Amino acid sequence: MSQTNPNYHIVKVLEAYFITHDVKRFVVEKPEGYNFVPSQATEVSINLREWKDQLRPFTFTCLPEQHYLEFMIKIYRDHDGVTNMLGQINKDAELILHDVFGVIQYKGPGTFIAGGAGITPFISIFRSLNKHRHLDGNRLIYSNKTSADVIMEEELQKILKHDFVKIFTREHVLGYIPRRIDRNFLIENIADFGQNFYVCGPDQFVKNINTLLLDLGASSETVIFEE
Repeated sequence: MSQTNPNYHIVKVLEAYFITHDVKRFVVEKPEGYNFVPSQATEVSINLREWKDQLRPFTFTCLPEQHYLEFMIKIYRDHDGVTNMLGQINKDAELILHDVFGVIQYKGPGTFIAGGAGITPFISIFRSLNKHRHLDGNRLIYSNKTSADVIMEEELQKILKHDFVKIFTREHVLGYIPRRIDRNFLIENIADFGQNFYVCGPDQFVKNINTLLLDLGASSETVIFEE
């Protein structure tokens, strides 16, 4: 049973397992009255004495109406940090959740551009749009290093179909485009720069994509990203 405090919520891990070689899915208890909008996030820490004050932001990937909360977290094993520890915890461990935040909110059909784990804010958006049959007019361009890094590929392919464009930067695989998202790629693959754009990924990835989009005619009002 989750424990609630005005400033935080202690929740039990219900499920924890790897969905790629370095991304782990967590299903945790949902505190009563704890609400969010698709794409929003919260700061999470591990309820252990030496870890409880080390907060990190993670995005909800479930639907707001579901009776549990879900996170898909990239685990960095190369240093002794929070995600490395999350990689080691399992069912019945406890996490601490804080307030909900996030500015990448859906404002209408457009092109989503994600790099690596930057797909996570978009997962709950696509799931919500699919449930309410509002996916038309939306497209996802998803860049990863290799095929082993793709998160939720099967589900995204199923709901987006031909509107799912997959790019690899370090691997040539049938069905994927072996290149980077550069100026030429955007010109070749986007017909209308007046549409909404949703951008998420590593800081430099977001900065580069935003600069290219604005240079090609997109408006700062229609390029939506987490600042």
